[in-house]
Amino acid sequence: MLIIIHSETNQRTIAQNLGRSEYSYYFVLKEYRPVLERLGRVIEVSDPQTEVDALYLDCLSRGEDCVFLSFSPPHRTPVNFACPTLAVFAWEFSTIPNEPFAGEPRNDWCSVLRASGAAITHSNYTVNAVREAMGADYPIVSVPAPVWDRFAARGAQLQRQPLARQVKLKIKGVVADSRQLDLQAFGPVHLRTGQGIDFDAPASEHELVLDGVIYTSVFNPSDGRKNWEDMLSAFCVTFRDVEDATLVFKLTHHDAEEALADILHHLYKNQSYRCRIVLIYGYLADADYEQLVQATSYVVNTAYGEGQCLPLMEFMSCGKPAVAPRTTAMIDYLDADNAFIIDTTDELTAWPHDPRRAFRTLRYITDWASVCRAYRASYDVAKDDPERYAQMSAHAVTSLQAFCSQASAEQRLKGFFADLFKNPVTPALETPDA
Repeated sequence: MLIIIHSETNQRTIAQNLGRSEYSYYFVLKEYRPVLERLGRVIEVSDPQTEVDALYLDCLSRGEDCVFLSFSPPHRTPVNFACPTLAVFAWEFSTIPNEPFAGEPRNDWCSVLRASGAAITHSNYTVNAVREAMGADYPIVSVPAPVWDRFAARGAQLQRQPLARQVKLKIKGVVADSRQLDLQAFGPVHLRTGQGIDFDAPASEHELVLDGVIYTSVFNPSDGRKNWEDMLSAFCVTFRDVEDATLVFKLTHHDAEEALADILHHLYKNQSYRCRIVLIYGYLADADYEQLVQATSYVVNTAYGEGQCLPLMEFMSCGKPAVAPRTTAMIDYLDADNAFIIDTTDELTAWPHDPRRAFRTLRYITDWASVCRAYRASYDVAKDDPERYAQMSAHAVTSLQAFCSQASAEQRLKGFFADLFKNPVTPALETPDA
């Protein structure tokens, strides 16, 4: 079997695309690739329009099965190929787009999914949303990005302790530490005084020392789903008088000033506090990333929804319990034994790529007081109950093994492809009607 793969972001463009729409699909493709290579020959193409059908016709002439996996949401997945084409996509809303808008017929995902005849996603929540629109027998499988093996191997070599003791990291980029910043420089423009950050200066190397109870979140600050504002403000209030609690934001973005400016203003607004906030914008070598994981007591998420959340999966695979809501994809791998669960309520919202901003779906708003309670309870466990922390750490590893190991992904994909080729779908050769 030949498996053709493509993501709009690739190895050459990832640096400039960090934080832009759909950039994370490249990381999912990278995690899938070793598993796909166990199932067949894999070819990554850069121009699907010229390459996919040529490869498919060559396979057809030899009687070899062939499928094209487009790591992209359905509205960016081509439907004009002779080659069977499947979208591999993440989704974190209660409904899928089921109507065309903005002059693009593919914005009606139902037409794309009907044309392709099958799809791959990353959570049971999304499987249910698709089948609600497409019918209970629609061929779709949940296969999360298989990150467990790589990160569990790292975690096995790390000290799984709840408290960090003078862990040192080297970072090339920008490090903003609330204990070293003049926060007056980030207030309202007419009130600013003091020294800010020179974002035009060449990237320099910093040494960061972490200790105490460390909460870490890795995210793109321009992603409106992440709700980092609640994460930050609840931390500042809960630990206003606690010196050994630290919140680390590892930021993924292509522009330092754009990534940091709003968060720095929120550091100013949430004053005063004795806890520590550290913002990291820059490159971490593998060894330093492992040091950050080792220093971390808890990985934190306060998002309105997640298609799978790779950073949460990675840290938990390393044995780091979570502080997070149990919604959307996180339902599959969070429970009270590996996380401090944040309460949520649902809220009407729009599909993120719908310029009409029409209310067609739900997202999940974190209960701010519940975030504070989860912080306080997790801190108490880290400080006073090492046995419970060790149990939560071990359960995080086993839970994520079931959710996102390579063995699990291989088993699911193997069965899915077997069914796909046993009952082949005749792909649509025209763009679906509006």
